[in-house]
Amino acid sequence: MQECLVYLFTGFLESGKTTLIQETLQDPGFNTGEEKTLILLCEEGSVRYTKDLAQSVHADIVSVNAPEKLTAAFMEKCEKLFHPDRVMIEFNGMWSVDRFLDVEMPLRWILVQILSTVDASTFEMYLANMRSILYEQLRHSETIIFNRCDEDTRMRYLRNNIKAMNKRAQLIYEHKDGSIMASADEQLPFDEHADPLVLEDYDYGIWYMDALEHPHKYEGRTVTFAAKVYPINENRTHAYVAGREAMVCCSDDTSLIGMWVYTDEKKPRPLSWLRLTGKIRVEYDEDFGGDVCALQEISREVLEDHDDDYVYFT
Repeated sequence: MQECLVYLFTGFLESGKTTLIQETLQDPGFNTGEEKTLILLCEEGSVRYTKDLAQSVHADIVSVNAPEKLTAAFMEKCEKLFHPDRVMIEFNGMWSVDRFLDVEMPLRWILVQILSTVDASTFEMYLANMRSILYEQLRHSETIIFNRCDEDTRMRYLRNNIKAMNKRAQLIYEHKDGSIMASADEQLPFDEHADPLVLEDYDYGIWYMDALEHPHKYEGRTVTFAAKVYPINENRTHAYVAGREAMVCCSDDTSLIGMWVYTDEKKPRPLSWLRLTGKIRVEYDEDFGGDVCALQEISREVLEDHDDDYVYFT
């Protein structure tokens, strides 16, 4: 039985989903012209699919105007009617991706990729006013494309906020004309070459995200920062987890941005605050799927509780 590959495209209305799907289907490296494509269209923006385009790429388009209609029975009916080689789902930016992922697809359909599009010029507004819905759209994505970027786009701001929601996502930046934008590193708000590197509270989150992307840059360096000790189910001998929390959805839904700290002393009390000094070591993290920074503790000082546990990426 030949597999039918399913691609899920998420993002808000007018974020560029339709354009991305059209460009993908017109790419000869993706579409040889022999495959039958089924597009499940869950919302319509200003860019529309034309009849000529659909015919040229051998695509059938079926509209789905309510989330409760995107059911297992509906997809099974589409399978029997169209028997597609692949399915591209243009998801509605206000629907729950989690609920859709719980729906059982036809046996032959295999979800192979979740891609998201984000309008870089409106990201900050959505983050401030619709954070929970933005999180819902992006948390499962393997690839997130920021489009409509220009020379004023704060790429580190975009990257840090997304990585707090979804550490594994690959990020791509596009100019307004659709060309790929080089991901040039912006200047960090602290002296990244200092050794020891002493981090203020407001620098911790930005430093952590840079270390997540470039762990070997900090390998062997001494760093000092304030952090909270978090109880973790995994119990390593002479090791604990310390860090801060980034708000990804609301105050009840946060992401720990912390690291393993290895110590020769007794483990500190969970939920206590410390000023840590240690040497960075790099180790492979199976959950993350890559190298990450850990800390070999040199010294610790117990601190009073902080007024604000969270870090922000402004």
